[in-house]
Amino acid sequence: MDFERILIVDDSETSRLIIRRCFEIAGYDNSTYLEAEDGLRAVSILQEQPVDLILSDLRMPRMDGNTLIKKLKMRETTKGIPVVVISSVGNDRNDEELYQEGVKAIIRKPISPKKVAHALGEP
Repeated sequence: MDFERILIVDDSETSRLIIRRCFEIAGYDNSTYLEAEDGLRAVSILQEQPVDLILSDLRMPRMDGNTLIKKLKMRETTKGIPVVVISSVGNDRNDEELYQEGVKAIIRKPISPKKVAHALGEP
């Protein structure tokens, strides 16, 4: 899959850097990366420019990942954008709810290039 513009949503600058690096190593080194520290900033970015993939943490201040995903799936302009959750928290029940909301994949931290490739269905 080719994702030209990828939005990384995580309140940790270090996590955003690690996520970006893992995706670059997994073959997404020609992508343009945009970053947001929470769901509110992500919504603002998405109003300004389109993206091909959203990578989101769940626990963030101001607007968490669950709320962001619900908002994205309700809007015509963003409901078709694939969302991959990257988080250290979660359980089967929460995962099922995320998949019902339309999440493409869930990657548990610590993230790795291998986990990225697996989540996106690549060898």
